[in-house]
Amino acid sequence: MPAVLEVILRADRRRPDPPVVRVDMRRVILAGIAAWVVALVVTAVLWRLEMVSSTPVWSCVAGTALGVLGLGWERVRGRD
Repeated sequence: MPAVLEVILRADRRRPDPPVVRVDMRRVILAGIAAWVVALVVTAVLWRLEMVSSTPVWSCVAGTALGVLGLGWERVRGRD
């Protein structure tokens, strides 16, 4: 096994890159959005019961919104 510095300095000593794994990013993003929505419901209930402040609720709203933006980004990027 070659030393790290030798591998960095001499690219010909490195092993070839592994093949690219194709992943359906739409499914990944939708799963993330679903997780944020579940967290939003839980934190909203806890907020209404005055067990937490509104900060976790807004964090979940932001996460959901970023997921929706990511879904739009993936749609545009997927057309390339």
